[in-house]
Amino acid sequence: MTVFERYLSLWVGLCLLAGLVLGSLAPTVFQSLAGLEYASVNLVVAVLIWAMVYPMMVSIDFGSLRAVGKRPKGLIITLVINWLIKPFTMAALAVLFFNHIFAGWIDRAMAPECIAG
Repeated sequence: MTVFERYLSLWVGLCLLAGLVLGSLAPTVFQSLAGLEYASVNLVVAVLIWAMVYPMMVSIDFGSLRAVGKRPKGLIITLVINWLIKPFTMAALAVLFFNHIFAGWIDRAMAPECIAG
């Protein structure tokens, strides 16, 4: 593993901390960035997500997709986890956190919107 991969949790934590500090030091900059929307999608977030996903997309070996049918076990496990297990566990965790653990900090009318998000 590279240094970046080995300390990924540290980098994420430092980026969160930097975002909090920069947001408190220059709130107008981030409010203007938040206003860059098209069809209710923040353009800055869309570009950054694309930058995050693109390297994974270009590393796909499309030639190996022909062999997926020969050993479908991995594909079936992925489909079951991503479509049958994860959505319900994420919804359950959202209900736990937004309706119970953080209920005192979140407006009761806003909790269902946070859960849906």
